[in-house]
Order: sequence, then structure tokens, then C-alpha cells
Amino acid sequence: MSAAGALLAAPACAPQTIDARAIPPALSRRLGRVEYEPTWRAMQRFTEGRTPGTPDEIWFLEHPPVFTLGANASRAHLIAPGDIPVVQIDRGGQVTYHGPGQLVVYPLIDLKRLGLGIRDFVTALERAVIGLAAELGIAAEGRRSAPGVYVGGEKLASVGVRVRRNGSYHGLALNVALDLEPFARINPCGYQGLKMTQLAALGGPRSVWECADALEPHLRHALGLPAGGD
Repeated sequence: MSAAGALLAAPACAPQTIDARAIPPALSRRLGRVEYEPTWRAMQRFTEGRTPGTPDEIWFLEHPPVFTLGANASRAHLIAPGDIPVVQIDRGGQVTYHGPGQLVVYPLIDLKRLGLGIRDFVTALERAVIGLAAELGIAAEGRRSAPGVYVGGEKLASVGVRVRRNGSYHGLALNVALDLEPFARINPCGYQGLKMTQLAALGGPRSVWECADALEPHLRHALGLPAGGD
């Protein structure tokens, strides 16, 4: 079994008592291209089983083509999904698309331990992408009324999270170099006519994993996490 497969199949962490001062830095994992539903279930198991001493983890990955609907999303925003699977999940927000060429980041974070509220957490994810964009010479911004990161009115990254027992899961999706056509089959994030963009079209890199390496320090800084291990 691959390392990613073993992680996604792992049972929840057993309860234990750990001195918070001994907690190691958040672990970074590169999972490659993995199916959506097993990854979602693995996030749920990790969050359900974590204790106050469980180290945080940040998962960097891609998904095969899939549309995901938030817990209270309207299926009216699915215009013509065609042969792309649709999965209804437990994050907030409406509908979005994941596919090869998009960097997906799942920060599994104990928000209470970091002293972050949900809004602070979402803003930190946005700031990380904005910081990466600035490093690449791209002017990006967040919108308080519509979470995510935008460049010239077009959406570069989407954010959708769930918090349970102080632990976050789901996260952000950064468009790097992918086929944007599937976004025309939905109202992205519930907004009719919203245009999407990607780093490759803005002069940025085309490699998802190059972007993962470049984004990670911005993400750790925005969340207040020290440089981490793997």
C-alpha cells in the first residue's frame, strides 16, 4: 500500500495524554492525486480521533475530476455536471470543482490551540494565497462577502471549511494549471457567471507541486505555525 493509501485507510488516533509543550510542529504531507471521498473520510476520522495533544497536519494533494456540494448547498447551482461525479459533503458553501492541475490543501488544525476563530482561520488561508500571488507578481485580494481569493474580479482560489471539536478540515483549492471548462457547468460557489482564473494564465508556475512548496511557508506564517516536519 502507498504512503497516501495507508494514511487514508488509517484508523482514528487513540486517546492519549500529551504535554502540550512537547507537541511537534504541524506535519506536512504530499499525498499526490487521490480520490475525493476516501480523503474526505480520512479527514473526518483524523478530526474525530484527535486529542489536545495531536499534532496538526497539512495535506497537499490533487483530486480527479469531481464536483462537491456543501452541506446546505442548492443543487440548482449544478447546471450540467455530465459525467463528472457529484459528492455532497459536510463543509460550508455551495458547489465547486476539483480536478488535476488544481492544488488542494487540507489544514487539519486545532483552532483552539492556536487561538483562532473560524473567520480568522478562513482569512489566514486567503492571506496565504495572496502572499504567494504577491511573490509571483500577481495582485490578488480577498472578499469578506464571498470567501476566496480573486484577481481582477476572477476567482483564483476557493475556501470551504468545517470545524468539529475545535478541529478544522476541508480547506482551500488553488487553481494552478487545469482545464477550467467544468466550472462552466456550475455556478461556482453559488455565484452565477463567476469567472475563474489560474496561476498559469497569470504568468505563474504550471506545476502543482512547485506551488505546494511555495505556498507552504506562506500558509504556516498566516496560521502562526512554526516551520514543520514531514
